[in-house]
Parts: sequence; C-alpha cells; structure tokens
Amino acid sequence: MTTEPLNWTKSSYSDHGGACVEWAPTYASTHGVVPVQDSKLSDGPVLMVSHSAFAGLVALARNADM
Repeated sequence: MTTEPLNWTKSSYSDHGGACVEWAPTYASTHGVVPVQDSKLSDGPVLMVSHSAFAGLVALARNADM
C-alpha cells in the first residue's frame, strides 16, 4: 500500500444507498494498480487490483441484477 494521499472517485451508485465502492484513478494511471475501497469506510482497508481485475469487477457490477 502507498503512504501518498489518494484521490478517490465514488461509484455512480453511491448516491443510491447501496453497497458502493470508490477507486483512485490518478493512482491507477500512474502506478499500474487500482486502489479500491468501501465508500462508507473511508479509513478502512484498501484492495489493490490489476487493471484487468478492476475491469472485470466493473463488468460484473454492470451486469448484476440490481
């Protein structure tokens, strides 16, 4: 994990009251790994995933029956 501050971007679903995530796109583009965290736990753990793993998570979320 990094000690540098991360600039988080919330999922578009964060305003709908569901279980949402946020990610740090600037860090992802400069370091080649995508930080992901629970948007309700800003001081909680951060999951670091590859770009392809993150794309898979996004695809899964888009196709989920919500």
